[in-house]
Parts: sequence; structure tokens; C-alpha cells
Amino acid sequence: MIFSTVRHALIMSARSVCIVGSGNWGSAIAKIVGNNVKERSEYFKERVPMYMYEEEFNGRKLTEIVNTEHENIKYLPGIKLPENVVAIPNLLEASKDADILIFVLPHQFVKKICNELQGKIKTSAIAVSLIKGFAISEEGIQLISRLISDILSIPCGVLSGANLAGEVASEQFCETTIGSKDKEIGELLKLLFETQYFHCSVVEDTDTVELCGALKNVVAIGAGIVDGMGYGDNTKAAVQRLGLMEMIKFAEVFFQGSKTSTFFQSCGIADLVATCHGGRNRLLGENVVKSTKSLKELEKEILKGQSFQGPLVAKEIYGMLEEKDMLNRFPLFVAIHNICERKMDPKEFVNCLRNHPEHL
Repeated sequence: MIFSTVRHALIMSARSVCIVGSGNWGSAIAKIVGNNVKERSEYFKERVPMYMYEEEFNGRKLTEIVNTEHENIKYLPGIKLPENVVAIPNLLEASKDADILIFVLPHQFVKKICNELQGKIKTSAIAVSLIKGFAISEEGIQLISRLISDILSIPCGVLSGANLAGEVASEQFCETTIGSKDKEIGELLKLLFETQYFHCSVVEDTDTVELCGALKNVVAIGAGIVDGMGYGDNTKAAVQRLGLMEMIKFAEVFFQGSKTSTFFQSCGIADLVATCHGGRNRLLGENVVKSTKSLKELEKEILKGQSFQGPLVAKEIYGMLEEKDMLNRFPLFVAIHNICERKMDPKEFVNCLRNHPEHL
């Protein structure tokens, strides 16, 4: 724990925390934050507004269910949320007093949400992104934390790690990585998130922390593809190793200054292994092999309408590699994208592994 080292400037007054997003990961982190702010009232205000897109579930408003039963029965059933976490369907109402904004929603909605928040939040606020994806602009791939920071004109850290939402919500021990270029903000975020079962390490290499969180979802689809084909752990291990090599190479090419050591934090290899064995994108890869359904149909069937992040990231990566004429340097990423788009037979995937340039 580093609580005693938090600088006086950070703890002069209790901070108000707002969670922007309420899916399974958003609800899992709401449980942690809701309990932590109550226990650390000298640092944080007790009430935690959670922005929740309004929808109906079993004939009732989901916000009403969360606020009366203290459970997100659609996206995180069976897990009780602290009563001080309050679901609010109005974004500006939820965020108006926030000193710390926790962004935990699908990455394709971030720009719209931030545009709505622009000029409507405290200028002294800080943000932290728990989102594993990229934004795409005319300039190419943009990190979500930078997008948030650019639009809102506030600093934005990153939290990412081997953190499957259901296991975190069940209080099974795990690690995570907080990336913050500002050490004081990193200390404050650790204070907000760390528990006995959710250990936080803080690094300054924010870009790589975020990069890992996006890229590992693509590799996890590959792990699911070999599962769907009936291959065993040896083949899956090859997918993970070659996938990690492509992740590191991608960082070297597109995010100069990235530190290889960060890939060995929880945000890197640990998250990669966890997601390749138990994440939703692995499940997608398996179902792409076993089913002829489209990605949209699989999302509706498996995720109840939420989005698989891996295919979106794979598509974004493919576009960048194609523009730079680098498709042949990243055959794993390319093959996964093509299989998701139904442009490549999954049976050809093992040939991609067999002939990978890392073997040369």
C-alpha cells in the first residue's frame, strides 16, 4: 500500500468520483470504488454517481433495478453493488460535480460522450480510462486516453490488467496496472482502486499500458479460433507467444518510446494469457469457427447486445497496416481480421502460425 505517501496537495479535500459506463466491467469496478470511497472518506466523497444508458430489462428501467436492488441484473447478475453507487441515466447530471471521471464503456462511444461533457465538467477534474480499444481518426490510431484528454482538456490516466470482470466482482485475487505520466495522479488512482484482492502497480508508460489492453483482445480471438478448430494448449501457447511478439512490434512501429518492460506488467502478458483462456473475445473466436452467424448475431446471442472489442480493434489495426504497407509483418493480426470478416477460412489460421516471420 502507498496510502501514506499520497502528497498533501492531493488530499486537501475529499474528491467526488463519477463512473461513466455500467456494463459488466463498469459494474465490477463500481463495486470496488463504492466500497473504497466509504472506507477512505478522508480522500473521497461517499456518493458515487454511475452514468447508465437507460434501457428496459424484464419490463423495468435498468437504473431503477440498480438503485432499488443494488444489482446490475443484466450485465453483472449475482453481484451486489454498494448502496452508495447511484445509477443515473443523464450524463451531465451524473458528472457535474466529479473530480475524478472513470471512463469504462465501449470505445466507439467515447468521442460522443466526451463531446457531450466538453465544457460541462470541472476544469480541475482528472480522468482515468478503463477502456480497451482505439479511436481512429484521419491521422490513424489514437489512444482513448489521449482522445479523452484532448477533448476535455484534463489529464487522463489508464487502468488495464488481467481483470476479467466476473472474477474481479467475485473478489478473486488479481493484479492490474495503472499508467499515469503524473506520479501524484497515479498515487491517487491507486488509492481509489486498490483492495486486498485487486492489487495495483503504477507505471509512467501510460501509452503501452493502454496499447496492451487493446491489442490482447485481437490475439484472444486467435486463441479462440484454435480452440474452435480442436487444437490443444500447445497451439494456443504459440498463438499467445506470436501474438505478444506482434504486440511488441506494433508498439515499436507506431508508438515510439514504448518500454518492453511494460509488456511484463499485468496489463501485458498477464492480461493476454487471461483473455486467451477466459475472455469474451476468445469465446468469439471459437464461435466464429463453429457458427456461420455474423458478428452482430453473435454479439446479440452471447453478449446480450454489448460489443466484442477485438474485431473492431483488428479492423482498425488492419487499416493502419495496409496504409503503411506492413500487412506481411503482422500476419497474425491480419489473419484474425480476415477470419472475423469471413474473408479467410479458419482452417488456414494454423498455416499463418506455421509460416510466421518470427520463425525465420
